[in-house]
Amino acid sequence: MAIERVAIVGLGLIGSSIARAIGERLPAVTVTGHDASDAVRAAAHELGFCDTIADDPVAAVTDADLVILAVPVGRMADAAAAIAPGLKADAIISDVGSSKAGVANALAAALPDHVVIPAHPVAGTENSGPAAGFSTLFEGRWCIVTPAAGASEDAVTAVTSFWQALGARVELMDAAHHDMVLAVTSHLPHLIAYTIVGTASELEEVTESEVIKYSAGGFRDFTRIAASDPVMWRDVFLANRDAVLATLQRFNEDLTVLQQAIRRGDGAKLEDWFTRTRAIRRSIIEQGQDDAAPDFGRKH
Repeated sequence: MAIERVAIVGLGLIGSSIARAIGERLPAVTVTGHDASDAVRAAAHELGFCDTIADDPVAAVTDADLVILAVPVGRMADAAAAIAPGLKADAIISDVGSSKAGVANALAAALPDHVVIPAHPVAGTENSGPAAGFSTLFEGRWCIVTPAAGASEDAVTAVTSFWQALGARVELMDAAHHDMVLAVTSHLPHLIAYTIVGTASELEEVTESEVIKYSAGGFRDFTRIAASDPVMWRDVFLANRDAVLATLQRFNEDLTVLQQAIRRGDGAKLEDWFTRTRAIRRSIIEQGQDDAAPDFGRKH
């Protein structure tokens, strides 16, 4: 299935990065963009990363071979319903949502007569908006594709090849399994970051100026995660609530173990735990998902 025209609905960090990556890596592909926000459309037009910026969703998807919904997961159903009248019969509809089972169900219900191949590029930054995107965001990162049972093999291949062309490594995965994996690797860390930063800001013994002035590396890095798009993450936690709650329960149990070790002065327990978790960091570096540059590669 040849992809010659791509429509991107939602032109924030991910949507604008997809458009930029297509421009660099797939120059023969035409990109039409749309965003519900007038201000975002105006910014996208000025930045020029799409061939065309459409003012309405139906016009955006007309004649598109691949439509990518890059909106918060809570808006997927509404976005799908909005584009439905403009879709051609053989168009492939995909998305970039961080939770997959609920999104897959919403898209299938809204577009029962169309091919839906959900996907999740596991890449991003704490920044948002059309100016935050960049063409190399997906290079060397994973994109998890979660087709439903019985999905068109040609469509799955087309979506897989598309993401590979943008520099991503692609893995096929069951949607429910994806949601459990991402609850551990992404959703719970964000929840913890939001909690820690919120707790620090509420501590009566520490003024806000002192929190900022004396931020050590650990707290500083939590604030980076906690600066992520609040609307997007609100929707992620609600959409993936079962997996997040299950993972949060396990985390609370493990946290209790460490709490007891500290209370009892059990240094051996703490050292053993920290040694095992240190090995996870080394594995992430070995697999190319980060590098070992000092201070996370920051330039001072």
